[in-house]
Amino acid sequence: MQVTKLSSDCAMEHCHEVNKQTDEELQREYDFYMAEKIVKKMLESGLISDVECTRISAENRRIFSPLLAELA
Repeated sequence: MQVTKLSSDCAMEHCHEVNKQTDEELQREYDFYMAEKIVKKMLESGLISDVECTRISAENRRIFSPLLAELA
C-alpha cells in the first residue's frame, strides 16, 4: 500500500474549487427547494394528487436545474 501525504494548502485549495458555486446556481438551488416545499404542502393539504406532485416536481427539476435534483 502506498500513502501520499497532501499538504493542507493543496487539499483546501482543491476542495474550495470543486465546491464553488455561482450565485446563480445557489439561487436556483434555493428556488427549487422552496418550490418543492410548496408542492409538498399542497400534497399534504389534498390540493394536488400524488401524480400531480410527481409531475410538478419533474417540471421544477427541469426549470430550476438544481445540482442536487438527482438526489431528490
